[in-house]
Amino acid sequence: MIERLKVVGPPVGAAALALVLLSGWTAVGGAGRPRPVEAAGDGWVLQPSAGAAPATTAFFTIRNPGDVPDELIGASWEFGGPITLKRHLHQGGAGRWEQVAALPVPARGELALSPEDSDLMMAAPPPLRAGQWVEFTLTFRHSPELRLKAQVRPPGSRP
Repeated sequence: MIERLKVVGPPVGAAALALVLLSGWTAVGGAGRPRPVEAAGDGWVLQPSAGAAPATTAFFTIRNPGDVPDELIGASWEFGGPITLKRHLHQGGAGRWEQVAALPVPARGELALSPEDSDLMMAAPPPLRAGQWVEFTLTFRHSPELRLKAQVRPPGSRP
C-alpha cells in the first residue's frame, strides 16, 4: 500500500494543485472572460475658441490589458447631447474626418484618441473654462462602462 502511494501520490498531488490554481485564476477573471479596459490617466477637452464652430472634442487613452480586443462604441458626458465618434483621414497635405460606429481597442494595446487620429466630438457644448473638469462615460462592446474625467484646455495647450 505504501509503495502504491509513493507511485501515485506525486501525480495526484500535482493534478490537485493545478486544479486549485486554475480555479483561482478563473475566479479572479483570468480565464473565461475578457479583462475590462481601463483609463490610462485623465483625458482632456479642447476649449472652444470664440467665433469657431460650435463644437468641441475630447481625447482619452484607453488601455486594454486583456487578450480579447474590444471596441469603444459610444460616449456620454455630464452635459448631455450627442457625442460623435470620429476618425481623421489624412490624404496628402489635406484631411477630413468621418463618423464611425466604433473605435478599436486592441488586445494588450491602447486606443489613443488625439487631434491627429480619432476623438469624441460634442456639438453645441455649454461654455467651458480652461482648467474645468468634465465627467464622461465611455461605452464598450465587451467591457463595462468606464467613467472618467477630462480637463478643459485652451487651444494650443495639450498634455
